Amino acid sequence: MTAGAILIGVAAGMLSGLLGVGGGALFVPALVLVLGLDQVDAEATSLLAIVPVALVGALRQHRYGNVRVRDGLVIGLLAIPGALLGVVLVNVLPERATEYAFAALLIWIAWTLGRGAVAELGRAGSP
Repeated sequence: MTAGAILIGVAAGMLSGLLGVGGGALFVPALVLVLGLDQVDAEATSLLAIVPVALVGALRQHRYGNVRVRDGLVIGLLAIPGALLGVVLVNVLPERATEYAFAALLIWIAWTLGRGAVAELGRAGSP
């Protein structure tokens, strides 16, 4: 199980950094499919795993001048009540509803990335 978690962490970290997609979009399905966690446990584990990754990423990007600290602090502080509400909801909703909601999120992410890639190809092909 530990080896699987290590492999998932490295692979998801690499892919999320390469593709610019949030690690949770990769961590959660991998934790469910590879390690056999249920949806809620996989989401909670992914949230915990993302904390150190986000801190390292933010510090590195801050060195390049790419972080708007004030905006990040505002978003982070406002996310706290949202996270608390999310925990309450995920513990009262049926797990199947959570699975469907996460699947819808993944479809939206795929659509957004695909649409952006097609638009970029269109711009690259025009003079």
